[in-house]
Amino acid sequence: MAEPAAGVSSLVDLINSLPEPDGTWGPPVTTETTLNGVPYAPFSKSDKLGRMADWTENKDGGRDGRGRQQYNRSYRDQQVYGAGSASLFAAPVAEDEASFSVVSNVRDTTKTRFGRGAVFTRGRGQRGRGQDSRAGGRQQFQRQGRGGAQYGGYDSRGGARGGGARGRRFGWKDYDKPQRNRDASINIRPDWKLLEEIDFNRLSKLNLETDEGEDIDSYGFLYYYDRSYDKPPVKNAERKLAVVDRAVYNVTTSSDPIIQELAEKDEASIFATDSILSMLMCAPRSVYPWDIVIVRQGNKVFLDKRDNAALDMVTVNENAHDAPLEASEGSKEIINQPPALAEEATYINHNFANQVVIESQKVDMPHENPFYSASDETEPPASKAYKYRRFDLSTSEEDPTYLVVRTELDAVQKNPNNGEDQFVTIHALNEFDNKAQGSGGALDWRTKLVSQRGAVVATEMKNNSCKLARWTVQSILAKADVMKLGFVSRASPKVNDKHVVLGVIGWKPKDFANQMNLQLSNGWGIVRTIADMCLQRDEGKYVLVKDPNKSILRLYEVPVGGLDEDDEGPEPEAEAEAEEE
Repeated sequence: MAEPAAGVSSLVDLINSLPEPDGTWGPPVTTETTLNGVPYAPFSKSDKLGRMADWTENKDGGRDGRGRQQYNRSYRDQQVYGAGSASLFAAPVAEDEASFSVVSNVRDTTKTRFGRGAVFTRGRGQRGRGQDSRAGGRQQFQRQGRGGAQYGGYDSRGGARGGGARGRRFGWKDYDKPQRNRDASINIRPDWKLLEEIDFNRLSKLNLETDEGEDIDSYGFLYYYDRSYDKPPVKNAERKLAVVDRAVYNVTTSSDPIIQELAEKDEASIFATDSILSMLMCAPRSVYPWDIVIVRQGNKVFLDKRDNAALDMVTVNENAHDAPLEASEGSKEIINQPPALAEEATYINHNFANQVVIESQKVDMPHENPFYSASDETEPPASKAYKYRRFDLSTSEEDPTYLVVRTELDAVQKNPNNGEDQFVTIHALNEFDNKAQGSGGALDWRTKLVSQRGAVVATEMKNNSCKLARWTVQSILAKADVMKLGFVSRASPKVNDKHVVLGVIGWKPKDFANQMNLQLSNGWGIVRTIADMCLQRDEGKYVLVKDPNKSILRLYEVPVGGLDEDDEGPEPEAEAEAEEE
C-alpha cells in the first residue's frame, strides 16, 4: 500500500483526532458547573463601548437627589456596557442589618419645613354680623374706632423677617412641594346632595357674547375724586392712610329691596350683585375656597352670599407661586398669614376709597341710598352709587333670558378734554413686605413704583390675578369710565395698622382687561351655565362650592334648614316685638 503524501497525512491525522461523531455538531458538552447562575449583562453588537462596565449606578434606577434623570451628553448615542444590570450583582443585605442603628449624642438640628399633612385654614375676618339684612334691607360693614386700634385685633409681634432674600429663584425643586390642604369655606353636610362637578378646564371653554347692558335705575350719590393723588408723592412726604368712618353696606341679593321690586315686575330671571357675579365669572382664576348660595324661586334664580362669606374679603397674593403660609404650615409671622393679610387688605380698601374723594363736591343720583337710615346711623354715608343694570343672556329669541345686577361706583371726576363727568371705581393694592415669604417676588414699591411702574403692575397681575380680574369685571359691569388702583404700603413691615399711600394709577377697565387677557364672554358663559343647571331643577336652595384644594366647582342641593343661617334663632326685631306683645 502506498503511503499518502506529507500534506495529506497531516489532514488525516487532524480528522482522526476529532471526537467520534454521535450525530451532533459543535463543541463538546461539558459537565463543569463553575459559571452556572451567573447573569450576563446586556450587550448589542451595534453599541459603542464607552467603558468596560459601570457598577456605580444608583440603586434608585439612575435618579439623582433632585429626582430627575441625568442625561450625559458625552454618551448621547452610547449604551454603557453593564448599565442597568448593576442591581443583579448587588450583594444581598444581611438579616442582622435590618435592626442596625447608629447611636449619636449630637442634637439633631435639621430644619423642618411644612409637611404634607399641614392644614391650610382659610380664615375669615372677625367681623360682626351687624344688622340682619333681612330685617329692613340693611347690612352694615363693621366700622372700627378711629386710629385703627381695634381693626382686626392683630398681634404686631411679627418677629424677625423671614423668607430669605427677595430674589429667590423658583424652579428646580418647586415641583416636589407638598400639596397645601386648605379647609372648605363652608361645612358640607352629609345630607347635601351632590348634583354637578365641573373642573376649571371645562369652565374656561364656555363662551357667550352679550351686549353692554342697559341701566334700569340709580341710587345714592358720589363725591368727586381728588386728582392730587394721581401725582407722585414728594420724597419724604408720603400721605398716610387715614381712618375715615363712613357707613358702607354689603347687602346680599335676595335682601336688596330694589331687587325684590324688580323681581316682582319680572324684569329678569337671574339676579345678583357685582361682587357675587364677578366671583363666578372669574372662577377659573381663583385658588382660595369660596361658596355662593343659589336660591331658585319659581322661574327666577338669586345668586346670594352668606354673612361673613369668604368672597367679601380681599385676598392678598392668592395666585402667587409661593402664596403666604398659614401658621400650621410653618409661618411664624402672624401679620403675614392669609387671614391677617385679607383683613388688612379689606380694611385698606374701605378707608382708601373714602380718603381720596372731596366731600365738598357732590353728584346726586335720581334716588337716595336705599340702605341708609339717618335715624339708625351715627356716621354719614360713604360716597357710593348703586346702579341696577340689565344684561341679555339669551341664546335664542324663543327663550329670552335676562340678568339684573346691582353694581357700585365710588366717585366721579371731570373729563380733562370735554369736562363731562366720568364715573370712577376705586380699589387699593397693598404691600406688606417685599422680602417676606409669600411676597411673590414683588419689587420695592417705594423705589420702583415711579421708575418701573410697568414691572410693578405686571407682578401684581401675576400674584393677584383673581382679585384684579374681579375688580375689572365689576368696573365693566358698572360701565365705569376709569378704574383707579391705589398702591398702599405699610409704614413699617412689622406693623400692619399704619400705612402710607405711594401713588394711584388709573386705567380704562376694558384696556386693563385686555392686558390681563380677561374675556368677559367666558364669564357670561359660566353664569348662564350655572343658572341653567338650577333652572332645570326643583325650587329650593343650592350651594356652589369651590373645592379648597382642586380646580373644581361642585353644586350641592341643600335641604330645608340645611344652611347654618337657617338654624339661627329669630331675628332681633322679631324678638323685641314678641316681648312687647
